[in-house]
Amino acid sequence: MAKKQFFIAGTDTNVGKTLVAAGLLLVAKKQGLRTAALKPVAAGCEKTEAGLRNEDALMLQSVMTEPLVYEQINPIALQAAIAPHIAAQREKRVLSADRIAGFCRGSLMQADFTLVEGAGGWRVPLNPRETMADLVRTLQLPVILVVGVRLGCINHALLTIEAIRNDGLALVGWVANCVDADMPVLQENIDSLRARIPAPCLGVVPWLSAPTPEQVADVVDQAVFAAALLKS
Repeated sequence: MAKKQFFIAGTDTNVGKTLVAAGLLLVAKKQGLRTAALKPVAAGCEKTEAGLRNEDALMLQSVMTEPLVYEQINPIALQAAIAPHIAAQREKRVLSADRIAGFCRGSLMQADFTLVEGAGGWRVPLNPRETMADLVRTLQLPVILVVGVRLGCINHALLTIEAIRNDGLALVGWVANCVDADMPVLQENIDSLRARIPAPCLGVVPWLSAPTPEQVADVVDQAVFAAALLKS
């Protein structure tokens, strides 16, 4: 089968992009695929003896099947847990879509199923002219959207999808991640998202106090996953 590569976008920051990506990697592994993932830009990295390390990138590394070294997964590691373009400015570094895409291309063909996770939402700036969306357009990756289910999620999801489509990119699936333990009319919001998003829902992750990739994998509809992603 042809190698499958997707970009993991989110409706905002802290909506569970990494958790969902890790869960999807486990589902692909269950289906017999070699898997890999990239977190090309990560802000909020801790100093270690091996260098700067980001917990999201480490989670992806822990569940993928292919032995990518950390620097292949997260080539741009920024220390401050702030917007990446501001963190880069503080470190006197320049982010550009072409350069980040160059880092990604060397690792994109390593597995049957590869995910590239963004930082923050769709329009997070990289520099004064470019946003994370320019990276996705440069790589021409279809998009999987993680919708953080909380108050305002329908508007955030529809605006993000509008931007994805206006950028000429394909939305191939989405995952609802319930990030608010006290979300009112939860099922009605999920039903509204299903009715309005023009792509299949791969799964609904319930609110969990300490969620794991395995728990996400358990709620992914494997038939929908295969039809929407592996056969796309």
